[in-house]
Amino acid sequence: MDIVIPKMRSKRIIRITAILILLLLISCIAFVYVNDRPGGLADRRMSKTMGMSETMHIPIGKTAEEAIQKFRGKVDSFHIIHQEPVDGGIILFKQKTGQENNSNLQMEYARKIIFGWKWAWGGGYSIGESSQFTSAMDYMSIPELSHISTPFPMLFGHILDPAIQRVTVEFEGNEKPVLAEAKLVEVGLESIIWFVTLPSSATIPYEIKGFNDKGELVTHKQMDDPNGMGSMVLEER
Repeated sequence: MDIVIPKMRSKRIIRITAILILLLLISCIAFVYVNDRPGGLADRRMSKTMGMSETMHIPIGKTAEEAIQKFRGKVDSFHIIHQEPVDGGIILFKQKTGQENNSNLQMEYARKIIFGWKWAWGGGYSIGESSQFTSAMDYMSIPELSHISTPFPMLFGHILDPAIQRVTVEFEGNEKPVLAEAKLVEVGLESIIWFVTLPSSATIPYEIKGFNDKGELVTHKQMDDPNGMGSMVLEER
């Protein structure tokens, strides 16, 4: 009997432990579902951050592209030109066809969840050609969302002049200016996009700088609007 009782107790402890682990797992999955389901807690936070009085119902997709398409609600003429993995999800860069006289770029961020993917933020611009000047590059700034985890703030745009070989963004740090190096990606024949993710501590103003292959500054722009966009021209030398 002295040997049987400890074995029975041991099996009982194992069963109780297994049940507790299962209940904890079920509770975690239930919380994640309540948080991430369309119209759930995450959607409420997003809606509140965007200043909406009603809660959005952001759908879930099997892929990031499907999630974005479901959220937008219609088939558009944008096509994906680049996908960039980031912490927590992926960023898709899209361009609209049929606007040969415009420089346009759309950025969409989708986050990965247990049940698939969900749209989490995005924005874009379309800048028409001007007869007064020829753009060397364009830009747009996407600010950080308060109380929501995203890979923002971010600046992105097109490089339209091959003279620009490097792009940086500078902002004020605690003691001295901080330099962030942009990533340049060739997305088609003579088509290059640039983008850079800034730390959450980065604050306006931002200084965008473009350099040639000799390291010479050929264009620059100070941004005072966290939601700003526009074009930059080559400086006369």
